[in-house]
Amino acid sequence: MLRIALPNKGRLADEIRGLLDDAGLGVQSRGERALTASLGGEFEALFVRAQDIPEFVADGAADAGVTGWDLVCESERALTTLLDLEFGRCRLVVAAHEDSPVRTFADLEAATTPFRVATVFPRLTQRYFARAGCPAIVVPVSGAAEVAPHLGIADIVVDLTSTGSTLKVNGLHEIATVMESSARLIVAESRAGEPALDDLVAALASVLRARGRRYLMANVPRVALDRVTAVLPGLNGPTVIDILNGGTMVAVHAVVPAATIYRTIAALKTLGAEGILVTRIERLLP
Repeated sequence: MLRIALPNKGRLADEIRGLLDDAGLGVQSRGERALTASLGGEFEALFVRAQDIPEFVADGAADAGVTGWDLVCESERALTTLLDLEFGRCRLVVAAHEDSPVRTFADLEAATTPFRVATVFPRLTQRYFARAGCPAIVVPVSGAAEVAPHLGIADIVVDLTSTGSTLKVNGLHEIATVMESSARLIVAESRAGEPALDDLVAALASVLRARGRRYLMANVPRVALDRVTAVLPGLNGPTVIDILNGGTMVAVHAVVPAATIYRTIAALKTLGAEGILVTRIERLLP
C-alpha cells in the first residue's frame, strides 16, 4: 500500500481531505490526532508538517505527498509534480515598508550596499536576488516575516501572500513577485510514471475536472439545433437524442461551465427549450 504524506493541519489539510473524499479516498483514521490513516482502503496517509513533506517524499519515507510548490522549490530536492491540485494558490513576493525609499525593484537593483531581506524562504530568496544581480543579505526567520521592517531586523521581506491584505495591514507594499505557488501532488523524480501513482492522479484529476462544471439536459426544437450547438458547445459538442414520440423536439445533453449557467439557460429558453435540468458532476474523465 503506497504511503501519501499529507499536511497535518491548516487550510491545505482541509482542502486535500475534501478532494480525497470526492475521489472516493476518504480519510479513515482512528482519531483526530492519529499520525496515519487509510485512504479509502487503497492508500495510507501519513500526516506531517507541510514543510517536511518534500523531505519525506525525497527520502522515500512516503511514496508521494501533497504540499505547496513554494515548499518544494525551497527544499531543492529532486521532486516533480504529478498534478496541480488548483487550491492553496498564493505568490511569494518581495515587499517593502511604506516608509522605505524602495518603491520598485529598480531601486533594489540600483543599490550600492546590500539590503537585509527577512524571509522563511532563504534558498528561494538567495537564488532570486542572485539571478537579478541585486546585493542582498538574507535574514532567515521562522515566521511573521512581515514584522521584520518594524523591528529593524531587515529592510525588506520576501513572504507569501494570496490577497495582499496581510501585507497592507502591516504597512508593506509589493515590489516584485518571486514565484507563484499552489498545492501539488509530488513524487521523487525516479518514481514518476508508476501505475499506482498514475491511478491516483487519474482519480484526483477527474474530480478537479468536474469542479466548476454542470451537466445540462433539455428538450429543444429540432429546427433550432444549429443555434443550440452555439449555446451548448460542451466538451465535443452536445449529445443529441431522439425523444420517443417527440416529434419536432429532441433531447440535448452537454457539460457546461457553472459560472455561466444562468445565461446558458436563458439562451436555451429563447430558442424554445423545455424541461431544462441541471445537475452537478462528481467526476469527469477525458
